[in-house]
Amino acid sequence: MKGALIPAVLAILWEAGSRAGLLPQDSFSRPSAIAAAFVHGFADGTIPRDTWLTFEAALAGFAIAAVLGILAGVALGLSARLERVVGPSVDALRPIPSVALIPLALLVFGFGVRMEASVVAFACFWPVLLMTQSAVRGIEPRLLELARSLQLSFFATLRKVILPAAFDRIGVGLRLALGISLVVAVTVEIVLNPRGLGHAMIGAQQALRSDLMYAQLLWLGALGWMLNHAAKKVLP
Repeated sequence: MKGALIPAVLAILWEAGSRAGLLPQDSFSRPSAIAAAFVHGFADGTIPRDTWLTFEAALAGFAIAAVLGILAGVALGLSARLERVVGPSVDALRPIPSVALIPLALLVFGFGVRMEASVVAFACFWPVLLMTQSAVRGIEPRLLELARSLQLSFFATLRKVILPAAFDRIGVGLRLALGISLVVAVTVEIVLNPRGLGHAMIGAQQALRSDLMYAQLLWLGALGWMLNHAAKKVLP
């Protein structure tokens, strides 16, 4: 409850300033009007629909990045020789902004969820990869020696030894990637892809519906908070 104090005070000041004429109505809609627009957007189904479209791409990209990032991170963490070969390529690709891949993804996949998910997956892949690689390097060597003496396969070693021993640190990478997935998905929708909350916000801004735009923006912030809260419950 204490965490809601600052937002409540800001909303009261915002409403009072708007009614007093201190804030321009065309760019600062009243909180009461924003709340009304939010209720109407939920009632007519547009906000839930756009939310699902954004989450569809964000979670699909996150899932792809989680699987590939963990597998690649484990492989690089276990093999110093492989890390020396692949490391320079990782260092060259990792700094590329994910939004810079939008033209390429559009050329390959066209508009839609696959294009958006591919950009999200690229952005989410790196924190999962790096945290997994670091976590695997920190595993007690005797555990890996035991797995080799038992002649466990790679996937058996992954399931029985590596993931239980390194899951805490891998979970940090997954939590970071989950937050990034929502940010990148909305960014792609704002920049180019005509779907989801990002595109809806641009449409509201172009229609001079500042109340609806603020409603979607605040809802997006609430979604990010809920996503992070859920991740804390599931991941370490």
